[in-house]
Amino acid sequence: MDISIHWAFLPHNDPDASLAFYRDTLGFEVRNDVGYGDMRWITVGPADQPGTSIVLEPPAADPNITDDERRAIAEMMAKGSYARITLAAADLDGTFEKVRAGGAEVVQGPTEQPYGIRDCAFRDPAGNLIRINELR
Repeated sequence: MDISIHWAFLPHNDPDASLAFYRDTLGFEVRNDVGYGDMRWITVGPADQPGTSIVLEPPAADPNITDDERRAIAEMMAKGSYARITLAAADLDGTFEKVRAGGAEVVQGPTEQPYGIRDCAFRDPAGNLIRINELR
């Protein structure tokens, strides 16, 4: 069996701010930017990994989600507890400094974790937790 990760989805509540973060701060290329009404789906990913993408999507765009569920999602996003993703970089310290200099909200600086990983963490403009592991 040959399975790979093709798309992962993260919500956004400000498409322009999310686009700037993923494109300008993280250096991802924009692969698609699709609008429908007042909603936008933006697909980004590392230039050297054309088969792996993150789709930044409007939260609760599913028409089957109730108003109460939409409110709960908005509240969780505001707290930063709705979605997360883990990325990896060979130069964790350099990556941390670049992302921090780009204005991202720092959650944790580069730290050696007791479970054997060195990582750092940020929040993107929508509040999603972005952890970056050091490749070893």
